[in-house]
Amino acid sequence: MRILNRSLVLSLALLTFSVVGINAQTYSGEVSTSALEREVQRQINKLPYYELFDHISFSVDGGIVTLEGKVLNATNRSEAAAAVKRLAGVENVVNNIEVLPLGSFDETIRRDLARTIAGFSNLSRYMQTVNPSMRLIVENGHITLEGYVANSTDVNMANIAARSVRNAFSVTNNLKVDKKKAG
Repeated sequence: MRILNRSLVLSLALLTFSVVGINAQTYSGEVSTSALEREVQRQINKLPYYELFDHISFSVDGGIVTLEGKVLNATNRSEAAAAVKRLAGVENVVNNIEVLPLGSFDETIRRDLARTIAGFSNLSRYMQTVNPSMRLIVENGHITLEGYVANSTDVNMANIAARSVRNAFSVTNNLKVDKKKAG
């Protein structure tokens, strides 16, 4: 009878530890995805030439990281993919980052856009950090605002500022409200 009781207790203990182990593995898988996303973002922000006029976004699907966006410097495109590829848990990187065309017309619009937005006291704070939360993309005379601001008033002010830039053909405002990411 004692042997049966000990066997029963031992079996129950093993079953309990197995269930706990399965739950821990499931939980750690979820944590590792968000940890991977944070690490991908950190690697993108560390790129040496990543600036106000570049925007790189990404998605993580298991071990596959897809990079999207537009950059001024072709180095940012290749270095972003290389940096993400080195991360633990990344099996493959799909690099859909586009390199913006060079030209003095777009450069003039970039300069005027940055100057105009910096002139708005509420908006200048988004451009003062090393990795600004607001990104200004200019492609063939078309402006796209990307990133995060603290409130909807700043979204509207950025839109007004961008629309006042001389020689710009259109403005697309993709700014999102998120106080934590707005820096």
